[in-house]
Amino acid sequence: MTIQVEDTQSRASVGGHPIHPMLVPFPIAFLIGGFASDLVFWSNGDPFWARAALWLAGAGLVMGALAAIFGLIDFLSIRRARQLHEAWIHFLGNAAALLLTLWSVLHRWSDAAAGVLPLGIVLSALVVIILGVTGWYGGELAYRHRIGVMTSPGARQLH
Repeated sequence: MTIQVEDTQSRASVGGHPIHPMLVPFPIAFLIGGFASDLVFWSNGDPFWARAALWLAGAGLVMGALAAIFGLIDFLSIRRARQLHEAWIHFLGNAAALLLTLWSVLHRWSDAAAGVLPLGIVLSALVVIILGVTGWYGGELAYRHRIGVMTSPGARQLH
């Protein structure tokens, strides 16, 4: 079965290039790196890795918030996006990931090493799992539903 899906250009773009997908690799990399740093700290107890995890979580929080601003612009300004369950899962899941990351940063702030086990590493793991789910749905929005993409002539055919 072939369905027609019109491209829906991002409302938050520069020169037609959507900003949200340009930013999302940063928080993803930072937050996964933070979880990896937690795991290394757990294995060797070196406080460097606890500090690294804190800084990576902080950077992931800042860049995630920035990416969220541009994603939210598209979510609120593209009516068709709000009608898709994939968009709601992507939106609410990423909001949850940012809130969990904020909790993690605040928990670790006064003593990075003491903040890793057990709560810090659990929060990091949950965030990575959530990012896997929300990343999948973000891909569905962009590649299957053609939401927030660069405009091309005519409709795309999906099989």
